[in-house]
Amino acid sequence: MSVQKIAAFSDGAVGGNPAGVWIGEALPPPAEMQRIAADVGFSETAFAAPLGSGWSVRYFSPESEVPFCGHATIALGAALAQREGDGVFALSLAQAQITVEGRHDGDLVQAALQSPPTRSAPLPQGLLDRLLTLFGIAPADLDPRIPPALIHGGADHAVLVLRSRAVLAAMHYALDAGRTLMLEAGLVTVVLVVVESDQRLHTRNAFASGGVLEDPATGAATAALAGYLRDLGWPHGGAIDVVQGEDMGMRSRLRAEIGAVPGSSIRVSGTARWMRSDE
Repeated sequence: MSVQKIAAFSDGAVGGNPAGVWIGEALPPPAEMQRIAADVGFSETAFAAPLGSGWSVRYFSPESEVPFCGHATIALGAALAQREGDGVFALSLAQAQITVEGRHDGDLVQAALQSPPTRSAPLPQGLLDRLLTLFGIAPADLDPRIPPALIHGGADHAVLVLRSRAVLAAMHYALDAGRTLMLEAGLVTVVLVVVESDQRLHTRNAFASGGVLEDPATGAATAALAGYLRDLGWPHGGAIDVVQGEDMGMRSRLRAEIGAVPGSSIRVSGTARWMRSDE
């Protein structure tokens, strides 16, 4: 069974985050899924097989399995819409039950996922100090309106909100040191954020835990961030728009719709496009 290559959260017909999508009658053994994901080389590959009236899904980065991946779920929604027709598909993950919707829009697919429940907690000072050192960020560079935190929307992340777009653009860190820190702390990614307005944010996601320096679009982290803003009482007006990947030359657009109930699922949506053979 071949792997489809789909860019999720694209900026129209360009940009987005490449994901592999494998669909078969039964999931391969974990070691085989890990091998396929490493061969594909994208930050994540989603593997799906029928389960009752829905689909059993697992996600692998080139180096490890991850519990949930937003952009690969959006890519899977596009692939399922292509295979099954437009609709809403029930997904059974290792730790949650969610849905993804896929509907054709010309050459693109409009897709939306419902995340697992969200939660947030303060970032311990010791871990904050290590993250600031890793990224070369000074405490004065942090935006005091949104404190550093541990956030969750299907996977665990840390979030650092910065005052300056220039500091975000200059993000850098050593991959091996980042991998060690993230694995020790149980973090899938570290999200760096700049607020353009109450409803529009710019983000970058360091994904060293998966062997990838940076992800150009991260639906799981966007869901977790949206849940955190709700926890803070941020004036989000019911939704936020996130621009990610600009500094990588892979501009991506994500929208997160935020319900009023604390901890409830976040709807994250965007477009998906099939990648060209030369990408």
